[in-house]
Amino acid sequence: MVQRHWWNGSKTARFRRDVYIRSDGRHWDVLVQIGGTAGRYRVQDCPSSGSAVIVAGAWRGSDAGWRELAPAAGAAPGC
Repeated sequence: MVQRHWWNGSKTARFRRDVYIRSDGRHWDVLVQIGGTAGRYRVQDCPSSGSAVIVAGAWRGSDAGWRELAPAAGAAPGC
């Protein structure tokens, strides 16, 4: 289930990036989606919620354009 979700603000699929923190209550991962729903994605397993937040922050970098969105159930691939 998606716990947190960030979007880079781009409305064009080519430049859209999404970062999700997901958890089933025991396992945590960060999913990075590149190119909208039809694009590529990568999943990185994390040992804890804290490490997932760190990994998600690293994917977002220092760009101030990222926005945190309310997580929607089933919004990310593999949910």
